[in-house]
Amino acid sequence: MTVHISTIDSIRRSLVALRMPRALEALDATLRRIEQGDIDGIQAFDELLVEELTLRETRRIKAALSMARLTTVKTLSSFDFTFQPSLDRNRVMALAELKFIDRAEVVHLLGPPGTGKSHLATALAVEAVKAGKSVYFATLADIITSLAKAEREGTLRERIRYLSRSALLVVDEIGYLPVVPGGGNLFFQLVNARYEKGAMILTSNRGFAEWGEVFGDAVVATALLDRLLHHAVVVQIEGSSYRLRQHADLIPEHVRSKALINPPPVPKKRGRPPGLKTDRDNG
Repeated sequence: MTVHISTIDSIRRSLVALRMPRALEALDATLRRIEQGDIDGIQAFDELLVEELTLRETRRIKAALSMARLTTVKTLSSFDFTFQPSLDRNRVMALAELKFIDRAEVVHLLGPPGTGKSHLATALAVEAVKAGKSVYFATLADIITSLAKAEREGTLRERIRYLSRSALLVVDEIGYLPVVPGGGNLFFQLVNARYEKGAMILTSNRGFAEWGEVFGDAVVATALLDRLLHHAVVVQIEGSSYRLRQHADLIPEHVRSKALINPPPVPKKRGRPPGLKTDRDNG
């Protein structure tokens, strides 16, 4: 099959006008395959469109990841489930179907440092971005800092509205740094604004019973948990630190305990109200 040169020039002009750079780049190679009889015109048309759509989807995902503040991309396929046998892989993969976002639920990932909470939160956020969901990812410290700044500038309502727009808000590292005075109240206002309207993923190395200490206010912590546990999925991870696994033998025992490389078992009923199931309960 021979394509007339004027027709090819017309196709090129159309691809430029339609802003289809990847299809334009692949045109010559596609035409050669037609001339060699490898593909017909319909197949060629399909391949050019697929090339262009792939490029646009890659660009969309990259831009969405940047908007979500996901500078480090991690995936579920790269997570070592064998290192954390307490974690129910099937349950995590069920979360990756993202139905919890449609139901505006809150996913709690709890466990000692280094057990993969942030990795899982990031991977689920990446899945949401790929599915076209709007996502915002930040540490608790960064969120409270931004809310406190907005309060000082008289734009707190606008900031809360902005943080409530995303379909999924991921709040990482709850309990790692002390919350500044008044920070718990600011975070409560955000949680209250998203309550039953937008999904969240929270990661924490502290049990729910310790949130009064984390936020410096038992009343605020109770109000937070009242909303964050109403429509909740709690995933408890019990195990060794993935980051320190190669160096555990080099660390003295008393330091190892502090680092929670081999953390003690979580006491029963600690940090979760009756009726909520964790991975430990499920299997």
